[in-house]
Amino acid sequence: MALPGTIEMLDTLVSTPSVSCTDADIDRSNAAVIEHLANWLDELSFDVEVIPMPDVPGKANLIARRGGTGPDGLVLAGHTDTVPCDPHLWDVDPFAITEKGDSFYGLGTCDMKGFFPLALNAVAAFEGESLTKPLTVVATCDEETSMDGARYLQSKGFLKARAAVIGEPTDMRPVRAHKGIMMLSIQIEGASGHSSNPALGKNAIEAANQIISRLIRYREALAERHRHLDFEVAVPTLNFGCLHGGDNPNRICGSAELQIDFRTLPGMDSETILAELTAEVIAAAGDFPITVTPLMKPVSAHETDADGHLVRTLERLSGKTSGVVAFGTEAPFFDALGMETVVFGAGSIDQAHQPNEFLPAAQIDPMERALTALIDHYCR
Repeated sequence: MALPGTIEMLDTLVSTPSVSCTDADIDRSNAAVIEHLANWLDELSFDVEVIPMPDVPGKANLIARRGGTGPDGLVLAGHTDTVPCDPHLWDVDPFAITEKGDSFYGLGTCDMKGFFPLALNAVAAFEGESLTKPLTVVATCDEETSMDGARYLQSKGFLKARAAVIGEPTDMRPVRAHKGIMMLSIQIEGASGHSSNPALGKNAIEAANQIISRLIRYREALAERHRHLDFEVAVPTLNFGCLHGGDNPNRICGSAELQIDFRTLPGMDSETILAELTAEVIAAAGDFPITVTPLMKPVSAHETDADGHLVRTLERLSGKTSGVVAFGTEAPFFDALGMETVVFGAGSIDQAHQPNEFLPAAQIDPMERALTALIDHYCR
């Protein structure tokens, strides 16, 4: 069976829903997408391994290898899940490919199911040829919610290579660094009572105010200690995203929850920051019982040397200078396995997570050529 055409493969993947969501009623399996990729890679003479996620029915990763052995060669990696969508906001069917003008529309076209057909076409250019160093294609689950697919591969040490390309949409600009992310819930327990007498209770909203004030000072101190001038926002950020508490104006607020988003810079350790932040919260809360709970497992920041071999190679192949971005990817998990890792893909992050997501037709051939040259460079 010959490999299907680029748009046929893209349509197959897009029309196979694999939404990843923290809401179990919306969350979907990625198994069918993994099966399509496994079948195509099998046709290209790869040794294909489908790795089910433990204790998560219907979710799996894929690792497909071809060529030599050892800790060398190249990894081409991407995630198979998409965010949820609101079909009524789309001008086209999000679960089918629609060609309009010079673009292909559909959920996941740029973020990031569109990477796989382009990578497979690049791989197909070497069908029947000997690869002296290993070429590995990786497809993960649940990047959009927990990144647990990549976490699992990293924790088990499944991957070895010299270099890895994460095919997230970067408009074909090599991305060598991005910030990390941490989201936390701060639960504050007070005591309710009649508002006419503050002594009858302990107001959790007032404790939240004390915590916010102290965290603002902590944020300012971090900005003095940590700067990375390559980023548009050159300091770590701490956003107060949600504050929930109380039930009536004439009742002392008995409990409250503050949710925050923290973006770390390369070089900052997430566990250290979490410990510092928790200590600041406890100190500000005084005698109010406090619980600090991560809303998601932290994702570390990522940075590859600007003079690294993969960075320079992709700059040459793309004709674009490498840069940094604010959004996060699975790159830190490949970093942890000892690979030089760069984020590089067709499409724009500006279209990701939006109605009418699209992949520009003009970037398909250049992306395939760049990946083909990269495989030739690292594996042959």
